[in-house]
Amino acid sequence: MKINPYNSIPQNPYRKQIEKTEKAATTEAKRDKVEISSEALSMQQVTKVEKERQEKVEALKKQIASGEYKVDSKAIANKLYDYWNNN
Repeated sequence: MKINPYNSIPQNPYRKQIEKTEKAATTEAKRDKVEISSEALSMQQVTKVEKERQEKVEALKKQIASGEYKVDSKAIANKLYDYWNNN
């Protein structure tokens, strides 16, 4: 009996394809999961300061839209002067 190692196939070439499809089927079943910490949830809560700030912004927008808002150039210049000289 003559045994030729070159004629034998040690692995089934289609087995790799079957294994890939099985792995793909198992990975599709997995889903991403997001967990938000309690600290992050507390940061998302709207605070009283933010509500007051939003009200102030809305009032300023109304003044600008109606043309009633006046810019005090001296106050701006004083603030800029103080900022650049104190820093």
